[in-house]
Amino acid sequence: MKLDDERPIFIQIAEGLEDGILSGAFPEGSQVPSITEFSVTYQINPATALKGIAMLVDEGTVFKKRGVGMFVAEGAVRQVQEKRKEQFYDRYIGSMVAEARRLQLSQEDIQKMVGRGFRDEQHSNSGNQ
Repeated sequence: MKLDDERPIFIQIAEGLEDGILSGAFPEGSQVPSITEFSVTYQINPATALKGIAMLVDEGTVFKKRGVGMFVAEGAVRQVQEKRKEQFYDRYIGSMVAEARRLQLSQEDIQKMVGRGFRDEQHSNSGNQ
């Protein structure tokens, strides 16, 4: 995970952990890095790392075992996927539909473009292997 300057660090910490959960780097039931590990690795204030992890605790994605550490909750993968799907809709679909209307594109036009995007992405990935 590489921190950027554009978004709050605690959000980046939370999203980085979510990415690890989705990728399988942190399977359900496994321990996640400690607040200290985050603060040392990314050279950030421990309170900032705690704030990011606390967001995931509040959402039920991770839980604390007193005296042991933080762990990925059962069902966390599904939970993060659902959260990210909603964020995807909010960030991309609404603005895409608005722009499509301005350009007088139909739903079918958009579906064809999305299909083309998947095909193009598939071709570019098969060439990199």
